[in-house]
Amino acid sequence: ENSMKLAYWMYAGPAHIGTLRVASSFKNVHAIMHAPLGDDYFNVMRSMLERERDFTPVTTSIVDRHVLTRGSQKKVIKNITRKDKQEKPDLIILTPTCTSSILQEDLQNFVNRAAGESESDVILADVNHYRVNELQAADRTLHQITRFYIEKAENQNTLDLTKTKKPSANIIGIFTLGFHNQHDLRELKRLLNDLGIEINQVIPEGSSISDLQNLVKAWFNLVPYREIGLITAKYLKKKFNMPYVSRTPMGIVDTAECIREIAIIIKNYGVQIDCEQYIDQQTRFISQAAWFSRSIDCQNLTGKKAIVFGDATHAALITKILAREMGVRVLCAGTYCKHDADWFREQIQGFCDQVLITDDHTQVGDMIAEMEPSAIFGTQMERHIGKRLDIPCGVISAPVHIQNFPLGYRPFLGYEGTNQIADLIYNSFTLGMEDHLLEIFGGHDTKQVITKSLSTDSNLNWAPGGLAELKKIPGFVRGKVKRNTEKFARENNITEITGEVMYAAKEAISV
Repeated sequence: ENSMKLAYWMYAGPAHIGTLRVASSFKNVHAIMHAPLGDDYFNVMRSMLERERDFTPVTTSIVDRHVLTRGSQKKVIKNITRKDKQEKPDLIILTPTCTSSILQEDLQNFVNRAAGESESDVILADVNHYRVNELQAADRTLHQITRFYIEKAENQNTLDLTKTKKPSANIIGIFTLGFHNQHDLRELKRLLNDLGIEINQVIPEGSSISDLQNLVKAWFNLVPYREIGLITAKYLKKKFNMPYVSRTPMGIVDTAECIREIAIIIKNYGVQIDCEQYIDQQTRFISQAAWFSRSIDCQNLTGKKAIVFGDATHAALITKILAREMGVRVLCAGTYCKHDADWFREQIQGFCDQVLITDDHTQVGDMIAEMEPSAIFGTQMERHIGKRLDIPCGVISAPVHIQNFPLGYRPFLGYEGTNQIADLIYNSFTLGMEDHLLEIFGGHDTKQVITKSLSTDSNLNWAPGGLAELKKIPGFVRGKVKRNTEKFARENNITEITGEVMYAAKEAISV
C-alpha cells in the first residue's frame, strides 16, 4: 500500500517532514535527515514559503550506493560531529526516513556514539514512519524535544516549578509552514493580553530549547490547533498537573467558549476575569462578523450550499461557522486527518449533511463534482479542483501554498479572525475567484461583477427541456455551461431557459 502512494499527491507529507518542521522552528536546533537525494526538498519549500532570510538548518546525510553496501554508520556519525563543530547547535536531531527504515539501520546506536563525541545534545526522532504522517510526527517530535529538556533539567536539579506572579499562558503548536500561524499568534497574544494574561512561552516557533524548562512556570497551556501540541499539553498536565485549553477560538461561538474555559482556569488560581463583559464588547464592536451575519448581505447566503475539507481543526470549525453563524448549508464536511476522525465527527454532528474522512484527493474531487456546491472551503488541492469545475474555493487549511503566507494581517483565530473568515466566506460565494470571473465575463471588464455571477440565481427558471439538455453534458463542464447559459439569458432578458435557449447561448459564445 505504501509503495502505491509514493508517486501520489498527499495532503499530509511523510513523517520526516513533520519532524523537520518542528526542528527548524526552534532556534539553534539542527536536523540531519538520513535519506536519498530527492528527499531534501524541505529546505527549498520552507525558504520559499516562509520568505525566510536565514537558511534552514537541515542537512541531508545522503544515502548512496556505497552506503548501501557498507552501511552508513561512519558517515552519519561524521555528519553529526561535523555539524557540531561547525555550527555549535544546542540540539542535533536525526530524523529517520522511509529509506533508512527500509535499510533497517540502527540509528539509535549512531546517535549514542555521536552524542559521546559532540557537545550538542543529539537525539533520534522517535517516529514510526509507516504509521504516522507529517502532522502526527510533528506532534510527537515537539513532545519528545520538550520532554527531553524538562527531564534534563530535572536530572540537573535546575527545574523551577514556581508559577509566574501574574496569570500567564504558554501557546503550544505555532510552527514553520503552519496555516496563517504567525497571524493567529498575534491575535492570540492580543486576546490573552486583553484578558490580563501574560505570554510565558510560545513553542516551537522562534523559541530556544534552553527555555523549555520554563514552560512549567505558566498557569496554563493553550493549544490552538489539534494537529500539533496536544501530546505536549497532555504530558505537562499529567506530569505537573498543568491545565490546558484546547478549544480553538475560531468563530464567534467558539472564541467565546475558549475565553470562558480560560477564565475558569484562572479563577481556580484565585483570580477573577470579567470575561462576559469582554466577550460582549468584542462581539459587538470588534467582530463585524456578528453584525454581518445578521445583515442583508449575509441573508443572501442562507441556504446556499458549500463543501468543506481540510485538517480536522480548520474543517470542523469552518463547518460550524458556516452552518451556525452564516446559515449556509454544508453538504459535506471532511478531513484528511484520519487519525482524528472520531473527534471530527463529534464536532460537526448536526452541522452538515454528510461526512468524508479520506486522504485521497480523487475522492474529494469526485464528491465535489457530484454535489456541485456553490462554493468550496478547502486546501490548496480543493482550490485546484474548484478551478477545474469552475466553483470558487476559499482556502481555509494546510497544505499550503505561497498565497497562504499573505503579507497583510489575516488571522483566522480570535475576534479579528471572525472578520477575516466572514470576508472569505462572503467573497467566495459572491465573487468567486477572479480568473473564474474573467472567464465568464470575457476580459477585464468587471463592472458586471455583481452577486449574479453565481448560478444559484433565483430569478431565472430552468424549463424541463433545458434541464434535460443540461443533464446530457458531462459533469465537469456542466457548471460552466449552466453559468454561461444563464449569463446569456440575463443579457437577453430571457427568464425561462429551454433547450432552444441553450443552443442559442452556445451559438452566441462560439461566435
